[in-house]
Amino acid sequence: MSGQLQQEIIRRFGVKPVIDVDEEIRRRVDFLKEHVVQARAAGLLIAISGGVDSAVTAGLCKRATDELSRETGRDYWTVGVFQPYGEQPDIEDAYEVARVFGLTHTVETNIRDAVDEIALEAEYALKKLGLPRHLSKEAKGNVKARTRMVLQYALANELNLLVVGTDHASEAVTGFFTKWGDGAVDLTPLSSLNKRQVRMLAERLGVPRRIIEKAPTAGLWEGQTDEGELGIPYEANSDYLEGKDIDPVIREKLERQYLRTEHKRSPIPGI
Repeated sequence: MSGQLQQEIIRRFGVKPVIDVDEEIRRRVDFLKEHVVQARAAGLLIAISGGVDSAVTAGLCKRATDELSRETGRDYWTVGVFQPYGEQPDIEDAYEVARVFGLTHTVETNIRDAVDEIALEAEYALKKLGLPRHLSKEAKGNVKARTRMVLQYALANELNLLVVGTDHASEAVTGFFTKWGDGAVDLTPLSSLNKRQVRMLAERLGVPRRIIEKAPTAGLWEGQTDEGELGIPYEANSDYLEGKDIDPVIREKLERQYLRTEHKRSPIPGI
């Protein structure tokens, strides 16, 4: 059954066992261009965290809007948004990504005050329910992710931009995101790549080495890392999505996580 489930998962996410990096970059740039034109949008918006996923996505977005500008004579934008919660220790990595790809339209929106106010209101509500307590770090981390999306859409709606997400197959298989990514986005150009393949694109695009190699984190609380929280190494995750055999203990954990988080990937049920 486990082998059958693995193949079902691979088919679902469309991960290839081997990729041509240049071909994958071209496909994804064309994908972004096509959707910008179809939506009659003025460009793309990408939140740049300082990690490899958003770095690759930013590079693809910038190529797409640069090509559209040259081809049409119109000015298409890629807007890069930096969204720290208070002080972000690696914020310079996010700014470095913008410099590497020549993003001329960037803005920083600090989410701390908004998140703290939402958390406070939630705690007032809990107290009224007879459950006085602070929000858990996981719940507050979720508030951070969704608050970031509120700000992204506030800007995107005003500027007629499409919001681009960084979700990829290695996140999708574990459901390691809030519902439909970090609160839903318009486009996900990395969705059929695993983490290893994202890093391969990063190398070709010229993402700085320290960003490619840093431990992946959603920055939901201090010291949080994806692999530490899930107990599933990205190397094993990527091997699994390429159809390879992995440690049976890790396989069982990954497949259990996949089945447990189906609600995060499926459409909202109705009746």
